[in-house]
Amino acid sequence: MSASAGSAHSPTLDTIRMVEDFIREHSGEYRRRALWERLPWKVMYQTFKTIIEYLLESGKIAIDAQGKVRWIYDPEFTRWYLAREDLRIR
Repeated sequence: MSASAGSAHSPTLDTIRMVEDFIREHSGEYRRRALWERLPWKVMYQTFKTIIEYLLESGKIAIDAQGKVRWIYDPEFTRWYLAREDLRIR
């Protein structure tokens, strides 16, 4: 087996940002495959899947009950929430 046969596709930072921006702009419009087909740049599907897994694990996106990809990350709300003393775990 060759060294590249089992290796994962590592997306570049530019590719990750492009996918993030596209999802943010089209939140809730597309399922995964349709979203991949409409990206502004061509991306290998395996690489796209790696990005989606990263975004799910990092809490930036969620897949709704209809299978559509939604942007859920809100850093301003997170900062506001974490700054509240009454919501801190003691």
